[in-house]
Amino acid sequence: MAHQQEQLDATAVENFREYLRIPSVHPNINYDDCVKFLEKQAKSLDLPIKVYHVDPKKPIVVLTWKGTDPSLPTILLNSHMDVVPVFADHWTYAPFSAHMNEQGNIYARGSQDMKCVGIQYLEAIRRIKLQGEKLKRTIHISFVPEEEVGGVLGMKEFVHTKDFKELNVGFALDEGVANPTENYYMFYGERSIWQVEVHCPGNPGHGSMLLDNTPGEKVRIIIDKFMDFRAKQKARLAELKLNLGNVTSINLTKINGGVQANVIPNNITVMFDCRIDPDTDHEEFETMLKSWCKEAGEGVHFTYHEKNPFIPNTKLDNDNQFWLAFKKSCDRQNINLETGIFPGGTDSRFIRSLGIPAIGFSPMNKTKILLHDHDEYLNKDVFLNGIKIYMDIIPSVANI
Repeated sequence: MAHQQEQLDATAVENFREYLRIPSVHPNINYDDCVKFLEKQAKSLDLPIKVYHVDPKKPIVVLTWKGTDPSLPTILLNSHMDVVPVFADHWTYAPFSAHMNEQGNIYARGSQDMKCVGIQYLEAIRRIKLQGEKLKRTIHISFVPEEEVGGVLGMKEFVHTKDFKELNVGFALDEGVANPTENYYMFYGERSIWQVEVHCPGNPGHGSMLLDNTPGEKVRIIIDKFMDFRAKQKARLAELKLNLGNVTSINLTKINGGVQANVIPNNITVMFDCRIDPDTDHEEFETMLKSWCKEAGEGVHFTYHEKNPFIPNTKLDNDNQFWLAFKKSCDRQNINLETGIFPGGTDSRFIRSLGIPAIGFSPMNKTKILLHDHDEYLNKDVFLNGIKIYMDIIPSVANI
């Protein structure tokens, strides 16, 4: 039995490292090697696999383990295949080498975000099947593209297709984030992403003049308004000891304009990344933005690069049987959950938009948060422990 466990652990770690070595990195990702890898995993698990497309170059891979009562709403275990760019010269080891050091830390882009979770799902199911256990509800394990660029041509479009509807999803698990303490983070909602570009047109002219109605004067007012609001939210975060997901964040991310040093431009644009907390009214927030533009001067207006609608949180109450089963499993395993609103954006928001309950959870504790950072790594033992955690959680939610 001990030998079988060692073999299972070795297989899991090797599969994880093999998946990490596939450089599915933005921009212009070729997902072919990911699909081949997942086809190999499906064969080893004796599970059917389907590849869907909302775009010919963006495969959505779904492995399915049929339940004993396939008429029931199914469980979706979602993860994404894509990873963010790297600055390789800032890494101790090559970012797609999946190097494992003496401490068992596996270094690679995607080790935390979120190739670990996709493999943990598969390896948990491998072990559950080996035990001869059968689950009541059908399980779909999905591997989607393009999450790191807003889910466009991935889950964002897929949830509106006939193919997704036929999966009959009743509950979904998706990514969370590492927790540096003994506890685990779990998320039941997300902030709405608004990427707002403010356009400040005005009178062009010679750089030596003191003209009226210049773009620079308007930009100053706009930046002050956004940054003053940001400062208030930052102060609120500290004073009330809230989590980041419970306040609205604003960051200035781009400034464009001008042709040369001695020419006043006819337009300057500024981009702000806004993450709106679930308690903020979207209409009121938009009205506030319009009032700032009006105050800044003639012609100032904004356009959206992204504008997420308001999506209700997944309710953690006695009416949500999946949450109750998830929590019972965590209690059984002495897992202490820190629940909250996810500060970033994940594919869960598209699933929740259909009214399907979704929980964000990555079983990584005692781990520094390194998603999108240099030297991203996950310890082998933390990774393997996550498989054990899913071995209890998956049957718990599937056997309701």
